Amino acid sequence: MKAGKFPLAYPTAGFGALLFVLAAMWYAASSQNSAAIYLLLFLLASVFLVSIPNTLTNLAGVTLRVESAKPSFAGDEVVLPVEIMNTSRATRYGIEVVLPDADKTRERVDSIPRKSAARLTLRFASYHRGEHKIENLDLTSCYPLGFVRASKRFVSNQTYLVYPKPAGNSQLPTNHSRFADNRVQQGIGHGDDFAGVRAYVPGESQRHIDWKAVARGQPLMTKEFAAETKGAVSLDFFELRFANVEEKLSQLTLWVIEAERARQPYGLRLPGVKISPALGQMHFHSCLRALSLFRPVEHE
Repeated sequence: MKAGKFPLAYPTAGFGALLFVLAAMWYAASSQNSAAIYLLLFLLASVFLVSIPNTLTNLAGVTLRVESAKPSFAGDEVVLPVEIMNTSRATRYGIEVVLPDADKTRERVDSIPRKSAARLTLRFASYHRGEHKIENLDLTSCYPLGFVRASKRFVSNQTYLVYPKPAGNSQLPTNHSRFADNRVQQGIGHGDDFAGVRAYVPGESQRHIDWKAVARGQPLMTKEFAAETKGAVSLDFFELRFANVEEKLSQLTLWVIEAERARQPYGLRLPGVKISPALGQMHFHSCLRALSLFRPVEHE
């Protein structure tokens, strides 16, 4: 990531309190003509002045790297992994990463030893579907005294994807065509024979999560049952009767999740986009990406 040439310094709220204390000490010293108070006043002011270059130096040799954020659904949190690297020969203290574009979301690392790195995660809400760019991140520190904050800005070209919020009727449409042979595939149903588990798909129902495995410290897994396939389901934008485009996309998103959860092959049709029926994580995210990036035309 490209960083600014020099860190900037600006006063914190604690600086105002310090000024008040210094002003009170100066008034007491001048009114009482006390050399001891004058000495304490100048000592405190000197400590403050010496702390300014130390605050700026605390960011020297510190850089950051932004990793890819996994796609999320509108209304959920975006999880952005960040690595802070200390290339200097001294330990750095009280480093914060701030994301100005997300309501100044911030995370703090208490210390980073020399020639090492620290990892943290920024979490912020996603409100709108689509591809979003992370333009800037700030490294800040007010170490050691907290009266001045140093800030270094990094320019990023990282992007993250937000899928439409799943909403609507969870029952899949019945506009499918039958396969040439009705073979048994893995899916989820009620009263079917247990067939195993698979990775949990974010946004799907939690009724079939293997909670016993979660209690043992394992990742979220969904129970699967043997169910007979009835043909590929066509998820068609043009067959929905919603007046609002976003409502259509939310309904299609929910159907993509439900079809993948039920292991029911599904295809997606949008204006200018047609994805053939399939199953699997690549197909799942390909459909959700198409829904996320969809841009309606004027006459729709």
